[in-house]
Amino acid sequence: MPDVSDWCCAGPCVSSIISDDEYTELVGLLRLFLQGKDKNVVQMLVEKMDDASRNLAFEQAAKYRDQIQAIRRVQEQQFVSEDSDDDMDVLGFAQENGVACVHILMIRQGKILGSRSHFPKIPNNTEQSEVFYSFLSQYYLNHSESRTIPTRIILNDGLVEDVNDMSKALTEIAGRKVVFHINPTGARGRYLKLSNTNALTAITTKINHKMTINQRFKALQDALNIENIARMECFDISHTMGENTIASCVVFNQEGPVKQEYRRYNITGITGGDDYAAMGQVLERRYSKQIDVDKIPDIIFIDGGKGQLNRAVDIVSEYWDDWPKRPLMIGIAKGVTRKPGLETLITPEGREFNLPSDAPALHLIQHIRDESHNHAIAGHRAKRAKARRTSPLEGIEGIGPKRRQALLKYMGGLQELKRASVEEIAKVPGISISLAENIYQALKQ
Repeated sequence: MPDVSDWCCAGPCVSSIISDDEYTELVGLLRLFLQGKDKNVVQMLVEKMDDASRNLAFEQAAKYRDQIQAIRRVQEQQFVSEDSDDDMDVLGFAQENGVACVHILMIRQGKILGSRSHFPKIPNNTEQSEVFYSFLSQYYLNHSESRTIPTRIILNDGLVEDVNDMSKALTEIAGRKVVFHINPTGARGRYLKLSNTNALTAITTKINHKMTINQRFKALQDALNIENIARMECFDISHTMGENTIASCVVFNQEGPVKQEYRRYNITGITGGDDYAAMGQVLERRYSKQIDVDKIPDIIFIDGGKGQLNRAVDIVSEYWDDWPKRPLMIGIAKGVTRKPGLETLITPEGREFNLPSDAPALHLIQHIRDESHNHAIAGHRAKRAKARRTSPLEGIEGIGPKRRQALLKYMGGLQELKRASVEEIAKVPGISISLAENIYQALKQ
């Protein structure tokens, strides 16, 4: 059975990890899987995932979801193409409960390189064939330069009326014959059946995840006594000893993270390490400009304590009088041990409170806080890496690429240049004594 990392210690001798009933159930699932009844196992796990979500046991639901995805990966790897030189994409399709999924198996040289589920939007009053053909066109024609077009594309019957035009267009782009196969038999047919099954499973997982997010939003509304939460934003600051400060803003709606609206801000003109000033700058840049009414957040989370929250309120309150609604602002202070579940929530009025570590509302707060933190850290690391790649000579007036190259070549590298005196630097061809003085002072600083 997949997901071995979760089960490798699930032995009957470790009662603190797994009960007798759970162990018996696990053995039964393993036996079914090894007997080739993986579809039965997936169906059972889907039902358990649904039950866990309805009972607000989100962590358990997430574990079942991960196990389902692991089985899908194993299923895909169990197939071996009869044609060792096959380069093909297998496009499975499913549509249920207002959600459509195209699951693509990418096979190159007879081996599965990977798979991915796509969820195209379904406009009102559209047929399945329209949804699928629109995805097909965008996937292969609009982005053909960024992916390799395979020799064969495997499809279900009834989704594309005439593939000849698409085949001709892709053949022209690829510079070789691209063939479409509709409902093939043999190994390709088994691939298509698997891809269709995985598309349907992906829809179930997505709907379950969406339901989980919605339930967490409802739990947070109840915990904060808010009638409705449509949009939340969270801010975090990252730097190293005050250097290369980056601020992040992440956005959540009732479907979860809205990653296309994530933003990073380079913080400049402040004293290194002044997180209050950094928070003030990012909030002013975020909210001082005109923003759409539907993008005004219901909650603004600040990753920090009282000081950070008070600074944030000072800035945002300058602008919210012009807004149709006033956002609730909450600080998220880490516990003394900084362990998840021990966070203290702070309001501008000075109220401090905690939520139970297993509360769905807290899990949602942790999710948006972690997203904000990770987004800031990623930006900070990228900025720090760029700074390491930048020569300290680049900021000196009068030193262009040729003079930089001459200095480094003549002195034998940057470290030797840093140790050199003004007189030694002035010996480099093209470097005057005054320019050598500027270089010496800049490198010392």
